[in-house]
Amino acid sequence: MTFAGFLDGYVDGDGHRIQKHWDARVVVSGNVPFLRDLAAIIGARFTPNPTPGRASRVYISDRWARRGTFQAEHHPLELDESNWVEVRDVQLRKAEGAKPFTLYSYRLNPHPGFLVNGHLARQPW
Repeated sequence: MTFAGFLDGYVDGDGHRIQKHWDARVVVSGNVPFLRDLAAIIGARFTPNPTPGRASRVYISDRWARRGTFQAEHHPLELDESNWVEVRDVQLRKAEGAKPFTLYSYRLNPHPGFLVNGHLARQPW
């Protein structure tokens, strides 16, 4: 599911897993409207931090999808340049540390963009 992947990436960048109390993750942001919308989508309670200039948090239960508050949307894409391409080489590169990740590097010829699971990927400029 695309939204679950979005949550994983967002938590990886601006949050962390809660280990001690319950199966959940937390995201921290100063963008209160975004956190309010996110909480509504995943069925979470949200109270902004009342202190000006302080970040707020949304707690994401590992069972958020079971609440039925997320409504998937379908957006068809009709790209003029869409076609199948040959993948010539894939090389795995790992980064070890507190937040390990995998980096995929790619080169696109002759067009600078393509879709991966419905997501537009672009060649770095």
